[in-house]
Amino acid sequence: MVLGKVKSFTVSYDCLNDSNVPVFASGDSVSGRVIIEVTGEIRVKSLKIQAKGFAKVRWTESRNAGSNTAYTQNYTEEVEYLNHRDILIGHERDEDNSEEGLTTIHSGRHEYAFSLELPQTPLATSLEGKHGSVRYWVKAELHRPWFLPMKTKKEFTVFEHIDINTPLLLSPQAGTKDKTLCCWFCTSGPISLSAKIERKGYTPGESIQIFAEIENCSSRMVVPKAAIYQTQTFKAKGKLKEVKQLVANLRGESLSSGKTETWSGKMLKIPPVSPSILNCSIIRVEYSLMVYVDIPGAMNLSLNLPLIIGTIPLHPVGSRTSSVSSQCSMTMSWLGMALPERPEAPPSYAEIMTEEQRRSLEVTSARNELEGPLFAYIQEFRFQPPPLYSEVRISKMYTNY
Repeated sequence: MVLGKVKSFTVSYDCLNDSNVPVFASGDSVSGRVIIEVTGEIRVKSLKIQAKGFAKVRWTESRNAGSNTAYTQNYTEEVEYLNHRDILIGHERDEDNSEEGLTTIHSGRHEYAFSLELPQTPLATSLEGKHGSVRYWVKAELHRPWFLPMKTKKEFTVFEHIDINTPLLLSPQAGTKDKTLCCWFCTSGPISLSAKIERKGYTPGESIQIFAEIENCSSRMVVPKAAIYQTQTFKAKGKLKEVKQLVANLRGESLSSGKTETWSGKMLKIPPVSPSILNCSIIRVEYSLMVYVDIPGAMNLSLNLPLIIGTIPLHPVGSRTSSVSSQCSMTMSWLGMALPERPEAPPSYAEIMTEEQRRSLEVTSARNELEGPLFAYIQEFRFQPPPLYSEVRISKMYTNY
């Protein structure tokens, strides 16, 4: 008998959203099919699946161990979130090449269903970062006598819901700062900045209303600006690595000496970005709104207002419930959003850091091309990369984190 051949071997998911993208949350049921297409007949010992989910961190640093001696230090860490196995055909033992207990698959297309439950405990949202990732996938293995195992794998996306309809995330954020410029023995008047936003929690596609007052009593021309930054923090072996990236920004009118400018709800739109990741022990994704005054020839005056980017949008009073399916629909709707046109070249992150931060951190400007849905988040889609980012390398102990 002439043995048949495997023409295709794939994994497919049963998607519950209109966008046909495999997106799930903790506690959800993940179901799908392993699809085998063969020409002729094949004999199979087993068809197995394994579902896995990991957060992994990795980076390297060069070290000097004395004159003319250098080595590379590797920093790695991982956290397992999912490990599920199942057998769709055959039995567990398939080491031998015995002809007993084989299953015959006839010519044509065959589908084998699988299903698994994601853990009820919080899962880390899928992420593709510069020094680490959070990934989930299902891998199928087809074992046949006298053949090497055939393997196929397909990833799916997990996001952990963050409901911004909580007192903490609905609370206003505000701050005030001032700065006096000095040049040798001459001191000019102060520059003052006050800023406020209505709440801490937002979802992609929303616009942040910025209320601010900028008073320029110095002798210089200054420019008020605002920017949203994403900070990815990776942790391994007691060390931290941070990547700061510009998400969106805006520019106010130039302000001459003795003038005051007021922002009465100036709008800054949040593009499609990954939600905050706050429950992973080795990877964090955080956001902040920086309202600052660009001062030529001096350190900028800046306010840093923390943000949480969630997945469940603001509900009207009296309507505070939302099903998982509607949450999925909302998340999928972000996929249709186009990024705004590239804004003006943003300031480097170093320009809006304090003197103490400048001394303690080494800042290098670079360009990072991020691919993936919601930037680093749903892999079957692509968005334009953000304008610029500044990478901040930090080495410190967990106790300082």
